Amino acid sequence: MSLRRRQNSKESLLMPQDDDGGQHEKTDIRGDRGNILILLLLYILQGIPLGLIAAVPMLLQNRGASYKQQAEFSFAYWPFSLKLLWAPIVDACYIKRFGRRKSWLVPCQYLMGIFMLFLSWQVDRWLGGNGADPNVPLLTALFFMLNFLAATQDIAVDGWALTMLKRCNVGYASTCNSVGQTAGYFLGYVAFIALESKDFCNNYLRETPKDVGMVTLPEFLWFWAWCFLVVTTLIAILKKENLPKYKDDGSRYTEEHEMNVYESYKILLDMVRMRPVQILAGILLTVKVTFAACDAVTSLKLIDAGVPKEKLALLAVPIIPLQIILPLVVSRYTNGPRPMEVYVKAIPYRIVFAGIATIIAYLTPYMISGGEVPLYYYVLLVVNYGIYQIFLYCMFVAIMAFFAKISDPAVGGTYMTFLNTLSNLGGNWANTAILWLVDVLTWKECVIVNGEEIADNKCLNKQQTQECTAAGGECEIVFDGYYIESIVCLVYGVIWLLCLRKWINYLQSLPNNSWLVVKTNKSSNMHKKS
Repeated sequence: MSLRRRQNSKESLLMPQDDDGGQHEKTDIRGDRGNILILLLLYILQGIPLGLIAAVPMLLQNRGASYKQQAEFSFAYWPFSLKLLWAPIVDACYIKRFGRRKSWLVPCQYLMGIFMLFLSWQVDRWLGGNGADPNVPLLTALFFMLNFLAATQDIAVDGWALTMLKRCNVGYASTCNSVGQTAGYFLGYVAFIALESKDFCNNYLRETPKDVGMVTLPEFLWFWAWCFLVVTTLIAILKKENLPKYKDDGSRYTEEHEMNVYESYKILLDMVRMRPVQILAGILLTVKVTFAACDAVTSLKLIDAGVPKEKLALLAVPIIPLQIILPLVVSRYTNGPRPMEVYVKAIPYRIVFAGIATIIAYLTPYMISGGEVPLYYYVLLVVNYGIYQIFLYCMFVAIMAFFAKISDPAVGGTYMTFLNTLSNLGGNWANTAILWLVDVLTWKECVIVNGEEIADNKCLNKQQTQECTAAGGECEIVFDGYYIESIVCLVYGVIWLLCLRKWINYLQSLPNNSWLVVKTNKSSNMHKKS
């Protein structure tokens, strides 16, 4: 089982090098402590909307949203997987006097604050409060825009990190990114779900029980909206962005060679035309179908079965240390010439534990008696989820190592972002499709209390469901589309591995110059001249 996770994986920021190719021997954070705190704060703010977008499906599920509606809302995750489409514009277009990164950072964060204020006024009604149907199309559009702004802010912050810090300290940017975004996501998802739950607050945080949680979604949005507005104002006024200059001691890092918008998109087009990249794209866009049912639907099915959403959210807490340690451990085995060996070896194990998650979901109604969830059930979930995460991170670290190995150094940032976009898009389209298909594949029949079927009513749509309820009946599931999907996805994964393993080995055997997009450009020009 995989709970809702951040949908964006990002390239690591490499330590800048000296002219002779060596790295700085040691860091010196004197003079950069404030800059590190600013970066950390910006990444925390970035993680807040990501966490909120992960929390909304939990709220929708408790309000009776269909899986087709969940699929519709999943489009709100997509901007981080598509940001490469407008990243060249963010890099190339700016107001020089105000600052290259602040030109985008400041308006984006102001708009994020305004969006949150706007959402705080009406979000309860749009989520389906007071028995009304949730307005999923509007929620999807608004949270898509919020995530779009967060993705644009991410592009600006990543670029600013390289020049805000001294050359010897630029490696701290990736630490700020990882720690800050994880903390923001935790606040927006785990902390909010827990504080919004009356059961959690009454059991663990209050002496006198109440009928509501300690924080509502409008209150949470309102608070963080003002945090965005205040922090952005302070940065706009107090933090100056000066173009870095070389110093005699080389203490300030300068930006890599700038490309205009046309050159950036030309590089992207050249990448798409490369045969090895096309094969790799096919792998990245199809592999995550194997795990889509587990990743996208399992947690929602557990909520349907009666597992409290706040308890599911809290399952992510003991996994956080694992998420920090695992990349460091796995990286020892992916630093060699064939990092994808780890990727391929992890897939069968991940398939097995995805299957176990499906079995747990199927048995959940039988393990929960009288509405009480036993302790051993949570232990079972945490153990399975934790082991599943180990193999997920094996695949993640391996593919990141492969990306770093094959990326053309001349356009390293663009190349890595392009490959990450393909990887993220492969997960997003698969999850959206799987969520949409759950209701399509699910077969229900209307029965009355004694189990007798009501003729000509198969509960295929909302109208038939209402007619069934009005007649004193209840729609019962005959075939659950989730379990059909789980079996199909796991079988697909086995076939995928048998068929595409040879192509992964083929890509690993290619020499590095097969991936050089700049070399391809030069060779093409020479061919044209001849």
